[in-house]
Order: sequence, then C-alpha cells, then structure tokens
Amino acid sequence: QGQLVESGGGSVQAGGSLKLTCSASGFINKRDCMAWFRQAPEKGREGVATINSDGSTSYSESVKGRFTISQDNGKNTLYLQMNSLKPEDTAVYFCAAKTTYCSVIDYLYSSLYTVWGQGTQVTVSS
Repeated sequence: QGQLVESGGGSVQAGGSLKLTCSASGFINKRDCMAWFRQAPEKGREGVATINSDGSTSYSESVKGRFTISQDNGKNTLYLQMNSLKPEDTAVYFCAAKTTYCSVIDYLYSSLYTVWGQGTQVTVSS
C-alpha cells in the first residue's frame, strides 16, 4: 500500500514562505498522481494541487500563482512551495497518492486517493 510522511510545516507571518515535503516509501504499485490537500479547523478537506508522473500539474484557484507543487521521482519525494502565505492558508496539510492519472479537477475529490500521510500543521499569522 505504501506510506507517506509529511514534514516542513510550522508558523510564519503573512507574506512569508514555507516548503512542505512528503516522503514516499513502500509503494509496490505505481503512483500516477500525487496531491496536496489541507484541512482548516471545523472545515472540510480541501484540495490544493496535484501532479502527475508526467509532471503535469493542477491547482485550486485559492493557491494558484502562490503555491508550486513538484516532485523528485528519484528521491520518491513530493514538495509544496508556498509563497505569499495568508492567514486563510492556516490548516493541516496532507499529501496523498493514487494509482490513476489525475484530471485537472481531481484535486476536488479527496475520495479518489487511496494513500494519505498523517499531516503537517501550517499556521500563518497576520
């Protein structure tokens, strides 16, 4: 099934930057698509961005132009570079994987993803 472990969360002031890392291990089947989701207190899980094995990406409108998803397949690592952070970006951030290719709207559907990390907290203060 595989395992995902996130790191890199923390506290930052508005306008600052953070880079999240997700390390993947133990996968037997290919991971065609990786994604970042987030969940703020008392809110549902929200898709942030996806990246396919061919490098194609998709972003939610709320982070487009500020966040960048990338991956290093040789290191089995997924990244999320977050710039120009806002207080509304405060949430627990999760990485997720699925074995099928992501369409441009698959960040909307958390139920499609079969493997999840434990999450890392990001707090942005004003």
